[in-house]
Amino acid sequence: MTVDAPVRVRSALWLRALAELLGTGLLVAVVVGSGIAAQRLSADTGLQLLENSFATALGLGVLIVLFAPVSGAHFNPVVSLADLVRGRRDRTGLTAGALGVYLAAQLAGGIGGAVLADAMFAVPVAISTTDRATPATFLAEVVATVGLVLLIVGLSHAGRSVGVTAAAVGAYIGAAYWFTSSTSFANPAVTVGRIFTDTFAGIAPASALPFIGAQLVGAALAVGVAAALFPARRH
Repeated sequence: MTVDAPVRVRSALWLRALAELLGTGLLVAVVVGSGIAAQRLSADTGLQLLENSFATALGLGVLIVLFAPVSGAHFNPVVSLADLVRGRRDRTGLTAGALGVYLAAQLAGGIGGAVLADAMFAVPVAISTTDRATPATFLAEVVATVGLVLLIVGLSHAGRSVGVTAAAVGAYIGAAYWFTSSTSFANPAVTVGRIFTDTFAGIAPASALPFIGAQLVGAALAVGVAAALFPARRH
């Protein structure tokens, strides 16, 4: 399972890792950078969130189009984990070794993207002090991640084009900013990256752990539901 089902990914593993590092890093730079810009442009929290979510939805779509032919444009450890699990039967997904490389690239990219965004806005790199973890945001992250992984699996199963996938995934994340109380991180690499900025998009380390736990729960639920809705094709 990749987000680019019609495009067969044949790149060498190091190129795929580079694409995942750059894609995840640029995604976090978009999230963090647009959050900083939004804070500087308006004092209204609702408007700040609108600006942040709009930039993130557009940026994510562009990055999927750019990197999908190289790595599948996962940019997200739970998407890569789902790819491994879904592809075990017919050996179309990531291998365990490739998964480790993807995860390392995504986490490094997430941290680097936050540092880059801070530097672009002349903000000192600092560990976030924004506490976000509550029972409600835990549930929200489960829901957000279920929706995201299920969407990607469904699009891949249906063989949708890269353009359709980019639009759908970007639209989902943009909407999930608003219908979830957590603002839909739905991505462990993005969550870790956002620890390294004490700005609008930051998350305190103590809150990051419950968020990542919720994301893993959501991914597991999504894979289970997807197995019923989108059974693996028999060759």
